[in-house]
Amino acid sequence: MSARLASGLWVAAYLKRLQMQGIPAYVIARGDDVAGAVLVKLALMDGTARAFQRGYDLQSGARVWQLLIEGPEPDVDAAITRQRSFDPDLWVIEVEDARGRDLLSEME
Repeated sequence: MSARLASGLWVAAYLKRLQMQGIPAYVIARGDDVAGAVLVKLALMDGTARAFQRGYDLQSGARVWQLLIEGPEPDVDAAITRQRSFDPDLWVIEVEDARGRDLLSEME
């Protein structure tokens, strides 16, 4: 079992990776620096969005990014607000990319 990277460090590395690709991203909500969960919202710049959260593949036990919700951006924002009400330590990162690039597969 590998050690988990502290949430604040993971977020900083993710933002840097996005910046290097010219993809705008912002911290919408700052969570716990050590153990806060991370939610990534991908705004597709056409009025729609997707939100992803970390989960586990039950077959392999690997940590994977799972789609939480997709659809009209106000609906995605409402779902994120609900998640934050359950978990005040949750980080929320907003990525803006019309091409749908989120680079999450590169950030295991």
